[in-house]
Amino acid sequence: MTDADRSAKGTPGWRGALDSVPPTVLILGGFLTAPPMYRRMVRRLEDRGAAGTVVADVWTPDWVLAGGRGIGPICTRSAKALRDAVRLSREVSGGAPLLVLGHSAGGITGRLLTSPEPIEGRRFGAARWIGAIVTLGTPHRLPSAEGIGSRINEVGSSIAEATVPGAFFAPEIGYVSVASRAIRGDPAGTGRERVAHLLYRSVIGRAAVPGTEGDGLVPVAAAALEGAREVVLDGALHGPGAGGPWYGSDDALDVWWPIALETWRSSLQHRARAARTVDRAAAAG
Repeated sequence: MTDADRSAKGTPGWRGALDSVPPTVLILGGFLTAPPMYRRMVRRLEDRGAAGTVVADVWTPDWVLAGGRGIGPICTRSAKALRDAVRLSREVSGGAPLLVLGHSAGGITGRLLTSPEPIEGRRFGAARWIGAIVTLGTPHRLPSAEGIGSRINEVGSSIAEATVPGAFFAPEIGYVSVASRAIRGDPAGTGRERVAHLLYRSVIGRAAVPGTEGDGLVPVAAAALEGAREVVLDGALHGPGAGGPWYGSDDALDVWWPIALETWRSSLQHRARAARTVDRAAAAG
């Protein structure tokens, strides 16, 4: 049953509870991750009011294979998870558009799912089902990438920028890009700082000078999405296996989750206003 169907039956769905409806969350995992890595994050999100959570069924081998076959199959798996989340939203969120969390390269996948143009022969066009896209340490900006960054740019970032650049569907979709300045890269610093410098160079090339800040893998500058609300954390590492707090840890969630929720609600309010305008026009006609 759609939100319009509920309205017709006198049960307004999410439009009748804009300030209180809880979001259904779709998590799109990052490069070389697997769904079990997000179990604790799921519990933390639901502790903070998420009505339900779906994690895309994308595993480490899928990312390895993407190097040769492209990102299309990952988008297809992610689209299946999106459909599952939409069904769940009808049960627990009044059919409200989803709040999508894209960790690392998963943030690129989230943007690609909204593309009105085919991605490697597959057309997704999922913008109407998404209320907000929140990216966590996603390498959006890779104009001078080398190594890892060059490959991510080739199979994902450059395609997203060509088809859905920046905050393409705002304000219908709210966008938040979350980065972290947990580690300053330094070729003459501590072991962790030296490794970070090498990884930053791999992601953004020579733009990664000594002192570049980032989450240990993705520099702050690369994680900013044009037109999105930007949040920069102080101590979050890139992923759950990085040996410390990361974007899905309690302290980080306490910072960015309220902003994500606010941004998601703003998009719902925009859609509700637009729907009322259409309804009035139809009634007048």
